[in-house]
Amino acid sequence: MPRKPRFYLPGSPVHAFQRGHNKEPVFFDDEDYLVYLRYLKASADEFGCAIHAYVLMTNHVHFLLTPEAANSISLLFQGVGRHYVPYINKRYGRRGSLWEGRYKSCVIGSESYFLACMRYIECNPVRAGMVKYPAEYRWSSYAANALGVDNAVLKAHVIYTSLGDSTTLGSSHYRALFGDVPTEVELDMIRSSLHSGTPIGNDKFKAQVELAVGRKVGWAKVGRPKKSQKSRGVGQPA
Repeated sequence: MPRKPRFYLPGSPVHAFQRGHNKEPVFFDDEDYLVYLRYLKASADEFGCAIHAYVLMTNHVHFLLTPEAANSISLLFQGVGRHYVPYINKRYGRRGSLWEGRYKSCVIGSESYFLACMRYIECNPVRAGMVKYPAEYRWSSYAANALGVDNAVLKAHVIYTSLGDSTTLGSSHYRALFGDVPTEVELDMIRSSLHSGTPIGNDKFKAQVELAVGRKVGWAKVGRPKKSQKSRGVGQPA
C-alpha cells in the first residue's frame, strides 16, 4: 500500500505520535529521557516547530506542536532520531532501528479540540496506570502547563495563553480541565484521527483542509467532542 502524503495548514497545530519498533521500549532510565528532551529542544528550534505539549512514555512519544513549514515535523523527527538512536545503540550495545516506521499525525482545527488533545497527551501515564495523577509523571509537559513550572522545550500556543490574563490564572484554568473525565467517544475520536491522519475538527474545518490540499484526507468520522461528565479528577483513586 502506498504511503499517504503528509499535509499541513499554515499555523494549524498538529498532534504527532511515534512508537518504538515492535512496541519495544525506547527509554530505559532517567538519563535517556533527559537526553531525548535535549535533542528534541535542539531540533524544534532548528526546524521551526513550536511544541505546546508532550509526553515521553516507555515505548512511544506524543507531541502537540505547530510547524512553521510543511516539512518541519518530518525534519524534527529525523533530527531527533539522527542523534538519539545512535546514543541508545551505543549505550546499550544494540543495533538497528529503534522506531516503528513513520510517525503518525493529524491537524487540529479548533480551541476545544486543541485543549482536548493537550489533556489526552498529558493524561497518558494515568490511563496507562503508571501514576494516579498527571503531576506525578516527570516526563510530560503537565507540570509546565498546569503548575507553571519552567520548561525550555515548550512554547505556549495562543489558545493556552487565552485561558487567563496571567501565567498563574492560565495554569489554574488549564488545571481545571482535568476535573472532567474524557468520554470514550472523545478518546476514540482522538486515537482514530491520529492513526488515520484525519483532521480533528468539525465538517467545515475538514472541508477547508480537503480544499487546501486538493484531496480527501483520512477516513475517521470526526464530530464535535462529547461534553465530559463532571466527575472526580483524572487519575483520582476510585
